[in-house]
Amino acid sequence: MRFDRDRFIEDCVAANREHDAQSAVREVLECATKEPQSILARLGAPRQAGLDVLLRSPTLTIFAAHWAPRMSLPAHDHRMWALIGIYTGREDNIFWRRGPSGVEAVTANVLFAGDVATLPTDTVHSVTNPLPRFTGGIHIYGGDFFATPRSQWNAETLAEEPSDGATILAMFERENERQRAENERCR
Repeated sequence: MRFDRDRFIEDCVAANREHDAQSAVREVLECATKEPQSILARLGAPRQAGLDVLLRSPTLTIFAAHWAPRMSLPAHDHRMWALIGIYTGREDNIFWRRGPSGVEAVTANVLFAGDVATLPTDTVHSVTNPLPRFTGGIHIYGGDFFATPRSQWNAETLAEEPSDGATILAMFERENERQRAENERCR
C-alpha cells in the first residue's frame, strides 16, 4: 500500500473523534508504519533536523520529526497523549518519573523503522538518535503541540525549566547549525 499523506491526515482526524482517540489514532499510525519505506518515499529522506507539520489544530498535531545524526533532546513532557511511528532510522527513548526531588530515569525503549510507541499524557521522556544518519518519525499529539506550555529538564542538573513548541524548534535549529559546522570542518 502506498502512503498517502492527505488520506493519512484525514484518517487520523476521523480516528481522533473516537471515544478512545489515542488507540484509534494508533491503529491508523500502525497501518502506515507497516510499510515504512512507503512513508519515506512519499515524505522524502530527512536532510536536516526539523518538524514537517502535516496538521496543527486545537485537538490534534501531526508532524514528521527529522532527527539529525546523534541528536538528543533532554527530558521533557507533552501534557497530552502522544504517538511515535518511526519510518527511517532509530529513536532511543529514556522514560523518566517525577519524584519529590525532580525526575529519575526508570526505563528505556528503542524504536526502529516500523515501530510505534504510545505515550500517555503524563509521560516524561528524553530522545536520542544514536545513528550517524538522520532518523524520521511521525509524531502525533492529542492537542496543539506548539501552543501548550510544558516542561523540560536540564540535561546536566535535571532542574525543571519551561518549554513549548518554540523551545523545541530552537533545539532543532541548533542541531542544523551543528551539522553545518561539522560539514564545514570536513571540507
